[in-house]
Amino acid sequence: MSEESNPRTLYVGNLDPSVSEDLLCTLFSQIGPIKGCKIIREPGNDPYAFVEFTNHQCAATALAAMNKRLFLDKEMKVNWATSPGNQPKLDTSNHHHIFVGDLSPEIETQTLKEAFAPFGEISNCRIVRDPQTLKSKGYAFVSFVKKSEAEAAITAMNGQWLGSRSIRTNWSTRKPPPPRSERPRHTNNSKPNYEEVYAQSSPTNCTVYCGGFTNGITEDLINKTFSPFGTINDIRVFKDKGYAFIKFTTKEAATHAIEATHNTEINGSVVKCFWGKENGDPNSVGPNANQQAQQ
Repeated sequence: MSEESNPRTLYVGNLDPSVSEDLLCTLFSQIGPIKGCKIIREPGNDPYAFVEFTNHQCAATALAAMNKRLFLDKEMKVNWATSPGNQPKLDTSNHHHIFVGDLSPEIETQTLKEAFAPFGEISNCRIVRDPQTLKSKGYAFVSFVKKSEAEAAITAMNGQWLGSRSIRTNWSTRKPPPPRSERPRHTNNSKPNYEEVYAQSSPTNCTVYCGGFTNGITEDLINKTFSPFGTINDIRVFKDKGYAFIKFTTKEAATHAIEATHNTEINGSVVKCFWGKENGDPNSVGPNANQQAQQ
């Protein structure tokens, strides 16, 4: 039987940052033999993991036994992983994402999640943080499984006080309203915001173009610059032309990279970052990118 009809891989969330793969493997192997265990760490978020058992029955037993169990003083969230072995993350692309703005700097992920939990099942909750300081940038994204629950949360929470500020809520991927859509997204001395960047490309595009390097460019430099934003699948460097393509595993990571890096100085050069073609074609950066480059 296929993994799809008899799944063997579990998603394990809400883990303590100090957890190791060895410790997690030891914990779950008490239920039955496991094939592998992989912890995913992303800046500003609690780690999560995937545990693959040798058979479906052991995985099902572990799911029942481990979900909501306290581990290192945190309540684990255990569920079946989607696309196990292929996708290093739960697929939330069809879920309904809320943008939460004007967020107090002291608000943590758990507090935010608890504030929105009464409205329904939350599949993801992420506070956007500066990759260097890990301080909150003052906004976040909350994903609901059901659209009706997300709509209820937007309506009820907009203008509510959370911490020391009144938050604002809206759909995170809404189209920019006119006439603002007629104006340039950002000028040479300004930076784009997450919502603008996300809306500029298709939901499946994970490729970032970064150009303008005049003092040399290496794969190591690109990796060090962009790896804090998320897992990178591929880097293509064109040294003679002074640019590179960076392909992330998720569009969210790519969006953060563009938002944080565009018009910043890297290795003595002020670089431009925008969406590349989804296939990473070095001869074509993409219509959105070309339009931005002329602005």
